Amino acid sequence: MKVCAVGLRGIPEIMGGIETHCEQLYTELSNEVEDIVILARSPYVKKPFKFKKNVSIIPVFAIRNKILETFLHTLICIFYARLIIKPDVLHIHGIGPALFTPFAKLLGLKVLVTHHGADYNRKKWNWFAKRILFLGEYLAIRYANVIVVVGATLTHKLKAQYPSQAHKIKFIPNGCPLLFLDCDIGNISIPSDINVEAGKYILFVGRLVPEKGVHDLIDAFSIAALSDVKLLIVGGADFNDKYSKELLNLATETIIFAGRRTGKDLLAIYHSAKLFVLPSYHEGLPIAALEALSLSVPILLSNISPHLDIGLHTDNYFEIGNTHELARLLNSPEPATIDSDLIVRKYNWSNIAKNTKLLLEKCNE
Repeated sequence: MKVCAVGLRGIPEIMGGIETHCEQLYTELSNEVEDIVILARSPYVKKPFKFKKNVSIIPVFAIRNKILETFLHTLICIFYARLIIKPDVLHIHGIGPALFTPFAKLLGLKVLVTHHGADYNRKKWNWFAKRILFLGEYLAIRYANVIVVVGATLTHKLKAQYPSQAHKIKFIPNGCPLLFLDCDIGNISIPSDINVEAGKYILFVGRLVPEKGVHDLIDAFSIAALSDVKLLIVGGADFNDKYSKELLNLATETIIFAGRRTGKDLLAIYHSAKLFVLPSYHEGLPIAALEALSLSVPILLSNISPHLDIGLHTDNYFEIGNTHELARLLNSPEPATIDSDLIVRKYNWSNIAKNTKLLLEKCNE
């Protein structure tokens, strides 16, 4: 079976939840599927290469533009997939790219769409963009052969909203990153260019975009006025926009922006954190939270449904946007540590890949 993936910037080690998902998924699927082709965006991937023995990455022309980049690239990729790749199944990631599901079906392609989250809830989108994303969700559910949803609550909601299509809406979560499970933590340390001490910093990992709520965490940290504890913010912005510039201007000796980190550096940063906080207003199923949980890092999450889906203790949640409650919790004893073995078993990429393969085969029937 040949699978062609579209809708992502590219892999490996390219910023974004979908990109991290795809890197992990196709690493595991390379053991299950004979031929996988990922059509990446040319600004992020410069030349074709083999990611794994049977996973090829091919850059396809794209423009860098916050609104048009994803849509134009997906449209071009569908043509490219039909005329050049000729896959058995086209795997579309995200409800924005899924806007073109009917077009892909019209060209004779069988389509599996992975719904990574209700993107129409993102703060960065205006009314028109939100309606387009709603339409993308509807067209995916109406026309795709199979829909995979990474969030349990969202899966139930969509099945109730589209009862005639419920039979093809399937829940498969994100998983704990493979590196975090295989690496010897004892042989790594916090990068020397980051001025923090082990056990003396609160950690955020994610993109510097409004829906991640980094501004709330900075406000709460300032209100808490912690002594001998720093706030370490790891991640970058998709575009050098007003919001990210305003955040970076808040940097101090105790509020540290470390940029994007990957691999063993990121693993060491998680492992040595006093507390991990994710104050998001919108998520699919947050891989950053699973990364922290897989290492038994104490964690606080905003009480949005994708976070609640993880099923942690009530002490691990705070009211979304409530900076005073978060500040109080930052000053409180650490929340209950979660059983990392349970998290790893529940969010296992090997099982996720096997379940995804079954759905790809179902598409190809």
